[in-house]
Amino acid sequence: MAKYILFDTETTGNQEEDRIIQIGAMIISSKSDIEIYDELSKAPLDIKIEAMEVHNITPNMLINKPKTIDTTIYKKIEEFNKNENYLIAHNINFDLKMIQKEGFINQYKLIDTLRCSRHLYKELSYHRLQYLRYKLDIYKEEEKETLQYNIKIKAHDAIGDVLVMKLLLSKLVEKCKNIYPKINPMIKLEELTKTPILIEVFKFGKYKDRKIKEIAQQDIGYINWMKSSMKLDEDMKYTLEKITRE
Repeated sequence: MAKYILFDTETTGNQEEDRIIQIGAMIISSKSDIEIYDELSKAPLDIKIEAMEVHNITPNMLINKPKTIDTTIYKKIEEFNKNENYLIAHNINFDLKMIQKEGFINQYKLIDTLRCSRHLYKELSYHRLQYLRYKLDIYKEEEKETLQYNIKIKAHDAIGDVLVMKLLLSKLVEKCKNIYPKINPMIKLEELTKTPILIEVFKFGKYKDRKIKEIAQQDIGYINWMKSSMKLDEDMKYTLEKITRE
């Protein structure tokens, strides 16, 4: 039977040199067989103040903690690293890149709940995990789960985010069943994860809420500046490349 590993990392920052200091995860084998992990780990560099501001993990909390590769959950991720199993995260490219810095080489099927949400809930303004938590009424379903698993949910805490992601995944599965009734929903979510999104409207910057195609016609210099100077996710890169080729 396939295993589904939902995980989230907190890190020393979000730059190339940064490393993991917390992994939260749920390993799901069946509805009644769920393992929960929430582990801090020490990193080979200091936590940036900007990162502390987000996740509230401070250096004193990491004293005597193991290296990431010595945590139980990292070892579990390595143990189940087979193509029959699923690795699941919200914006999975970030978290996958982080565990790859520890020497991990992926063999899992991947599901990105961020990209799948963009595909299946195109009408929503944003697809951040906390936005979806409230927009899709996930917060109304949390209490039972938090009591069952003894997890406290707070933004930018690895295990709290994993529990929200678990509830979001259930909604994505149901949405897939409705839209693609003849396809196994997990197979479809894996397929959607591999399929880039054409973003229609800017959600940030000086042209926020304006159509990207329209801006490309009016101010191609801005589009070129974004491509060369900004750190963009894969969907925005795909969108800008496609629009500038048209």
